[in-house]
Amino acid sequence: MQTSRSRTVLSAGLLLLVSSASGENWPQWRGPHFNGSTTETKLPATFSPTENVLWQANLPGAGGSTPIVWDGHVFLTAQETPSKDLWAICLSGDSGKVLWRKAMGTGFANRQGNTGASPSAITDGKTVWFYFGTGELAAFDFAGTPRWRRNIATDHGPFEILWNYGATGLLYGGKLYVPVIHGAMRARGPAGGKSFLLCIDPATGKDLWKRPRPSAAPAEAKQAYTTPIPFEAAGRKCVLLTGADHVTAHDPATGEETWRSPNYNPRKDRNYRTVVSPVVADGRVAVCPPRGARVLYAASVGAKEWAWEKRAPSPDVCTPLYYRDKLFVLAGIRKQMLCLDPKTGKTLWEGDLGGRAVFQASPTGADGKVYCINMNGEAVVLSAGDRFEVLHRAAMGGKGVRSSIVAAGGRLYLRTDTKLYCFGT
Repeated sequence: MQTSRSRTVLSAGLLLLVSSASGENWPQWRGPHFNGSTTETKLPATFSPTENVLWQANLPGAGGSTPIVWDGHVFLTAQETPSKDLWAICLSGDSGKVLWRKAMGTGFANRQGNTGASPSAITDGKTVWFYFGTGELAAFDFAGTPRWRRNIATDHGPFEILWNYGATGLLYGGKLYVPVIHGAMRARGPAGGKSFLLCIDPATGKDLWKRPRPSAAPAEAKQAYTTPIPFEAAGRKCVLLTGADHVTAHDPATGEETWRSPNYNPRKDRNYRTVVSPVVADGRVAVCPPRGARVLYAASVGAKEWAWEKRAPSPDVCTPLYYRDKLFVLAGIRKQMLCLDPKTGKTLWEGDLGGRAVFQASPTGADGKVYCINMNGEAVVLSAGDRFEVLHRAAMGGKGVRSSIVAAGGRLYLRTDTKLYCFGT
């Protein structure tokens, strides 16, 4: 006969399972929809280092990688200071306890703040893939058992990129896509570009194909730190990749280039390295030229001309958010948020986020809100509605904070340089 105590424990366990499974997971850098958004609701309206904290975990080091969350597991990378040791880490989503961590070699640091722990992990709920700026790529099951490991730079040649490699891969359609958009600073013309898109079998780690991505971009402009994004609209499926003055579309099965956007560097600026990844918004791809340029673009895949061109501050690092039929563009150096109509580029509203530091983490959309965090760990929560409205501010502390805030399973995950916070009601 079941006792009252056992019934209570069983009910509590079932409630926990239902609660943790009720929301969306966050399997890749830009979330379940590849655009920075999620359908999560009932998130805590306010948070701080002492408010609505379910747990906090000390990290072995900093990293620009975003927490990846799947059903009670949190995956992230870190680079230890001062040793530069790289770690692949799995934490419990319920307690923040480290379930396992794996040594992944030695990273790097430069004066722009990039480290070997900038790329984010990827998961499909059974396997987790960790990638690092050194080219180290490894797969583990959720128990931490290794499945395979290799180094992209060793297999395909060293990365030629001024501020070290920092791109995240893409898991799409049962394939793993790894971008390498680089080239020697002094090399000229298409022959000088060694860029490629690599497709890997995620089960074995073996190459399926390697597609060259030629470019005539000058000097540093041929280099990029961008993540591929899938595109599905009007019966078309492709993988989009930004860098070297263009967005290109690639056949997911073969890597063949099926479209190249107009040039977003018509003046041939030699320093136009690209950090902002593409975002699909209302069936078009939004394009943000680098270095805070005063122009934004949108294009229909396959078109020879821009769908619209807008005079406005472009982000230097932050990839835009597409959420609730709006395009949110965070010009991080100016600390300014623009809310645009993705169909026309019309400004719906704009506002200054304030704070003492610039923004490099990309914004996240969830629960009718837009979550942002600057490099000093000052979080700003905006309404995703029809006017600029700051709903909450929180000083989380830290230096060089570049990791986007994540919403998954009814919780918020916020990473500083030394801690990972989990917030919930």
